[in-house]
Amino acid sequence: MRFGVLGPVQVDGAAVAAPRQRALLAMLALEVGRIVGHEKLIGGLYARPPAGAANALQSQVSRLRRAVPGLVVEHQPAGYRLLAEPAEVDLHLCRELLAAGRGAQALALWRGPALADVDAPFADEARRALAEVFADCVLAGGTTQDLRRLLAEQPLREDVRAALMRSLHRDGHQSEALEVFARGRELLADELGVDPSPALAAAHLDVLRAKAPHRGLPAQLTSFVGREDDLRRVTKWLQDNRLVTLIGPGGTGKTRLAVEVAGRDPGEVAFVDLSATTDVARALLDGVGVREAGLLSTGSTGTAGAGPGGAGSAGVEERLRAALASRHVLLVVDNCEHVVDEAARVLGALLAGCPHVRVLATSREPLGITGETLSPVTALDTEAATRLFLDRARAVRPGFTAEHGLVAEVCRRLDGIALAIELAAARVRSLPLAEITARLDDRFRLLSRGSRTAAPRHRTLHAVVEWSWGLLTAAERDLAARFTVFSGGASLAAVTGVTGSDVDTLTSLVDKSLVESTGDRYRMLDTIRAFCAIHAPDLRERHARWFLAQAQQAEPHLRAHDQVRWLDRLAADHDNLTAAVAWATTHDRGLALELVAALATYYWFRGLRTEAARQADAVLRACGEIAPPGLEQEYAMCLLLAWPVAAGDQSARIRQAADLLALLDAPPRYPVMTMMWGMALGAPENGSQVWHHRNRLLGADPWSAALALVGDGLLARMQGDETRGAQLLRAGAAAFEQVGDRWGAALALTQLGEIALAAGDAAAALGHVGRARGMLEELGATEDTAEAVVATAQARLATGDLDGARDGFDLALTLARRSGARVVQAGAHLGLAELARLTGDHPAALAHCDRAWELTPGGWYGPDEMRCHIALERGRVCRAAGELDQARRHFEEALCRAVGQRNLLTETAVRAELDALTAP
Repeated sequence: MRFGVLGPVQVDGAAVAAPRQRALLAMLALEVGRIVGHEKLIGGLYARPPAGAANALQSQVSRLRRAVPGLVVEHQPAGYRLLAEPAEVDLHLCRELLAAGRGAQALALWRGPALADVDAPFADEARRALAEVFADCVLAGGTTQDLRRLLAEQPLREDVRAALMRSLHRDGHQSEALEVFARGRELLADELGVDPSPALAAAHLDVLRAKAPHRGLPAQLTSFVGREDDLRRVTKWLQDNRLVTLIGPGGTGKTRLAVEVAGRDPGEVAFVDLSATTDVARALLDGVGVREAGLLSTGSTGTAGAGPGGAGSAGVEERLRAALASRHVLLVVDNCEHVVDEAARVLGALLAGCPHVRVLATSREPLGITGETLSPVTALDTEAATRLFLDRARAVRPGFTAEHGLVAEVCRRLDGIALAIELAAARVRSLPLAEITARLDDRFRLLSRGSRTAAPRHRTLHAVVEWSWGLLTAAERDLAARFTVFSGGASLAAVTGVTGSDVDTLTSLVDKSLVESTGDRYRMLDTIRAFCAIHAPDLRERHARWFLAQAQQAEPHLRAHDQVRWLDRLAADHDNLTAAVAWATTHDRGLALELVAALATYYWFRGLRTEAARQADAVLRACGEIAPPGLEQEYAMCLLLAWPVAAGDQSARIRQAADLLALLDAPPRYPVMTMMWGMALGAPENGSQVWHHRNRLLGADPWSAALALVGDGLLARMQGDETRGAQLLRAGAAAFEQVGDRWGAALALTQLGEIALAAGDAAAALGHVGRARGMLEELGATEDTAEAVVATAQARLATGDLDGARDGFDLALTLARRSGARVVQAGAHLGLAELARLTGDHPAALAHCDRAWELTPGGWYGPDEMRCHIALERGRVCRAAGELDQARRHFEEALCRAVGQRNLLTETAVRAELDALTAP
């Protein structure tokens, strides 16, 4: 959800109708994620708190939840808390953008006066504080008009007056800037009896020292969109450094940014485009306005046309240095990449000999001169890219409108490359946006019509990338092509291991803006990747086998103290792992089986069971119904993984998994397989042949010993021995913590929470589940975290905290939907059904039961247990509604399922419900 307080109060762009609920939401949003105390909320809402103010507040919270579906307001003993990310509230996002130096984006979040439609006791003080934030936004990213308006409201603010003076001066209005200073000086003397501050006086001096007008900058025919923060940063760097180079891939907007920066410089400016020449010195001489007629070298045969480094060139450079020796000038040197060595030599000598010259260069790689400041011009963020698309689209099709999300998707798929976005926007004149989106897979054909006046290499997207490709060495081209095998980037080890290239070639591609480097990861923009892939050899098998080796190396560490670090390593390559499995499923089924088996521990401990199940199911379908020879273990692992998404009758797969596991005469290669056997196939009869065989497959390592304790504890629970179950689970949790496995410890703690809840100790249940949730969040285990949230909500329900329970179930639904965990969603709906039953809303309770049933695939142990509980809850709802015959039918179904699972704990609970129906 998106919450707005910088203007009228909004949720996802919609107003909240009731004034008091609007004020309540504003107070919670201002403190998002933090508990707001009861007294503060009551005092902020009511000038004269009513009798029973606490109940009145609770009533307002309940009404607010109903008014805004999906809103999660959590009740705590100390108060209430809005559960949302800070960046989901425009005020907090505004502050983040300000802190990051992105003032224009921060200012764009304001829709008018803050809290414009709030009339409550807290509002005046809050608006005063927010007015300071607004002023900071205007100072950091406002236009001249924004500064005028702010100064009119606060005429004694000298920082605003100084900023307006400088803005007017940059726009060429020097006289008006001086008038603004004069009015301010008079006002300060009349109102406060003081002189202008040093900061305001310095701004006045800057205006008075204005130099010659700009010269040579190319006129721009379109508005400047999306690089306001870059504009301010580069302007600042040019004040402190004599050489700033804008680097980045072709088409990102380096030239346009350089022109905009230079256009705001108060001194002399000269623009030099090197794209059509290799004679850097001669181009610079022409650019600074020095005529070369009659200029000859001192040699008898040398002429002005001599190439770089020759006698003629030396004469030109000498003339250039003489011309600029005493001039204060900013040189904008555009497109240095194809003459980077020569540009570095000439500009280096120029900067050394001309102390008042500054250089703003653009290139796809650094010049490599001592003192050079690099400013990467990267992809536009989604907001800026969307604004650019809409601006250019409306230029060719006035009145153009489109769904914001679809425009953002187009910009995302085009990597935020400014030229690509402009070319795509130009196509809306003849193609619907949906058609443009559909054709982006062939982006070079789609974006093949640019401005006829642009340089040939900027007329099409293909030409932009081809220009960069043409500047590469053979080794660089080879690596660029091979790099396209990666999805979502790669580590240095992966790049060298899969492509067979060397580190120097990779760093050269980074320098030339073909590959991006962030931390220890390397990635290629999709647009560049699409071009380079045309030239790529097929490395997909090598890629898949390399990542299989990584998964196999990581697996033991996932069950030890450094599991978080290894989980993060695999998560960083999640796209590569997914791509490897997808390719192998189609081309090498044996390799696919090995990959899925090696990744099983990662998928389960990271809370990606649903994703793993889909992959395993696809591999099983590709392999057919018979396990390939020598890969029986891996095939069985896929059978065990697939159950969370299995649909229809799974009895054949169940028998096949059991038969394959019966063939094992030693612990499996991946110990997690034994755990999954128990979860997928259910509890064997105590002392049975299956029970003995499963125990023989447990390894002698500490992790397997911890698993045995937890497994025996779960089995004891199912057999109705809660006391022994709790003892074993406590021992298992301690053993897992000893070996460093947070996931296993969390599994045991969650079960201990259920035992405590069944015993009526809700506080202990909350403690156990809270610890489990903390461990799961540390692992990033999304599905398991959602399950822990369900367990927490159940405990709150048992304490009578209905609001807290509802918040918890709603939050679990949100988390489970994000990860696609249907069974967890079903569990949350089942909790909401119980909540509705307890509050007397029987139709809503049955509706939640129906939704839980729809979300639960049938046929395997885990989902079938859920259906058993759904039937049990349906029976309880029908009994509460007085429909005893219906209740009996549901209880009998639950009993049948519990008996089939050999779950004595649930069976006992169901029999108690049936007995209660027949009791007098």
